[in-house]
Amino acid sequence: MNYPDVTNNFQQEHVKLLCDSYEHLLSRDLMENCQNDVEIARQLFHAPFALVSHNAESNPIFNYANLKALALFEFSWEDFTQTPSKLSAEPVNQAEREKLLAQVTELGYIKNYAGIRISKTGKRFMIKNALVWNLTNNGIYQGQAACFAEWAYI
Repeated sequence: MNYPDVTNNFQQEHVKLLCDSYEHLLSRDLMENCQNDVEIARQLFHAPFALVSHNAESNPIFNYANLKALALFEFSWEDFTQTPSKLSAEPVNQAEREKLLAQVTELGYIKNYAGIRISKTGKRFMIKNALVWNLTNNGIYQGQAACFAEWAYI
């Protein structure tokens, strides 16, 4: 997937999957007060909160990050979208992360998640009050997404 910009409508198709799955599970919009799908995609890419997703592979690879997430994780788009999502957690925290993802798979979403993550350059940070949800298209599992607006470097 290419870097979200005007040439690809800020990855409108993928963002629609994120939004539709969120709305289906939580009965509310991920981004409110937008006129159309392209505007939603643009606003989410520039949102003040972090938004990421990974695919449905057995070792999921990140396939989306908005600007806030790219800055927080200190990755370029190209590097982030080739990174296994498990590497967002240090090895000591990966088992906890796997339990979370299994719960999300079973329940559909988890609210108020907190966990330690690590940036590309090794900066550790605690994410707080994250929402993690399954991505589905016509009932077919497509991966998972997460959004959070609270974090603190540790």
